[in-house]
Formats: sequence, C-alpha cells, structure tokens
Amino acid sequence: MTLDKILSISGKPGLYKIVTQTRNGFVVESLIDQKKLSVNIHSNISVLSEIAVYTLTEELPLREVLKKIRDKEDSKQTSISHKDSKDKLEEYFFEVLPDYDEDRVYASDIKKIVQWYNLLQKHNMLDALEEDKKVTADEEE
Repeated sequence: MTLDKILSISGKPGLYKIVTQTRNGFVVESLIDQKKLSVNIHSNISVLSEIAVYTLTEELPLREVLKKIRDKEDSKQTSISHKDSKDKLEEYFFEVLPDYDEDRVYASDIKKIVQWYNLLQKHNMLDALEEDKKVTADEEE
C-alpha cells in the first residue's frame, strides 16, 4: 500500500483507502470503521502523496513529516491526541518540525496530521511512507 492509495475526503473524518475505481469515482474503505462508501470523482478528495506542509524554506511532503513523527515516536502511537489543546498540538509539532511555518500551518492542520499518523500506525500502514514512487513508461501513458 502506498500513500497514492490513501485519501482524505473533505467533510468526512479520518482516512480512506481506495478499494476500486468506478466509472465516476472510487469505492473507498474507512480506516476508522472499515465501512465502504462510494465517492464521486467531483468530491473534494486529497491524495496523501500530494499533500505538503509549509516550512520556512520549502514545502515538505507529508510523507517526510509523517516519517519525522514515526522517528520521534519510535513507530508507536503519538504521545498526544488529535483532540488535545491547540497549544499542546503546536508544541508537539514544533518538536517534530521546528521550521514549520506557523502563519500557514494551522492547529486544525496539525490535528489532522496527528490523527492521520495514528490511523496509519494503528493499521500497520507506516511502511507506505518508505515506498518511493517509481514511474515507468507504461504508467505514464
């Protein structure tokens, strides 16, 4: 499983993995409750491999941020909850990514990242962080 197959759907909690593609969208499975649902291609969907976090110097891919959390937590659940206070979340994120842009990365973003990491960890999907996308000529066509 790669981050290319894991989605965040606007207005729905948690993460979803793609089960199959349909004519007008996807069938996805929730990582929270394993329920399957059909998602229209016009829904506001974010693929985890395409998300980046603003730092003071660059945009760091979400994969790299999640790796930093994994290294800090020794591949275990985070020491804080996504439901903790704004100050606790920001303090934690500063430990993980000291140069994140505090003006453009909101507490709600940090909350999502912590929740996403914990969902991936809970479902033994942290190995998805290691897979580099190698595009072959066949895949480009």
